Amino acid sequence: MSALVKTTILGLTGAVLAFSTVTATAGERVFGLGTLATKEEIQGWDIDVRPDGLGAPIGAGTALDGEDIYADRCAHCHGDFGEGVDRWPILVGGHDTLESEDPVKTIGSYWPYASTAYDYIYRAMPFGEAQSLTHDETYMIVAYLLYMNDVIDDDFELNNENIGTIEMPNQGGFFMPDPRPDAQLASGEPCMSNCNVSTEIIGRARIIDVTPEGDG
Repeated sequence: MSALVKTTILGLTGAVLAFSTVTATAGERVFGLGTLATKEEIQGWDIDVRPDGLGAPIGAGTALDGEDIYADRCAHCHGDFGEGVDRWPILVGGHDTLESEDPVKTIGSYWPYASTAYDYIYRAMPFGEAQSLTHDETYMIVAYLLYMNDVIDDDFELNNENIGTIEMPNQGGFFMPDPRPDAQLASGEPCMSNCNVSTEIIGRARIIDVTPEGDG
């Protein structure tokens, strides 16, 4: 028998033995890979803030405090007054435009919860410098944007205890639970095949006319 054949047979035997060993210990999850996440590592990942404010970190800030922070960290993209620069998003204004053919979706006109605005800004902003803001700086920026959208006064202290209670102008424009037909569980279990769910068109795309008309 050639050396190549012997090597191949030994290699296959070793692979089978290794597979058998992994199969025997898979239930115990003894892989010898990685390490258990530390408490600090979990805290660094677990940063979500729910619509009701649960998860908001301890901190506080007012619009008066946030004006300078916003100007330094946000205005170069979003404008000095939240009007947006070039094609960066507009953050202020747009009230009463959601029913128009050209809606302007901002924190004031569209965003349903102040707490999730905090979540997004702390998690992802400034662009290219995500999570470089402190908790207090984030509260200050959110407070400034809420003030600019006429939601709170400039001296109102936004903090972890009240951020889930702020009444946003378009909060009533969102529906929970999700009313869309394809999001319903008629039997309590999701349909996985041959699903037949009745549908009803409750809105139509404007301007670009992508909603089909008639039977054609």
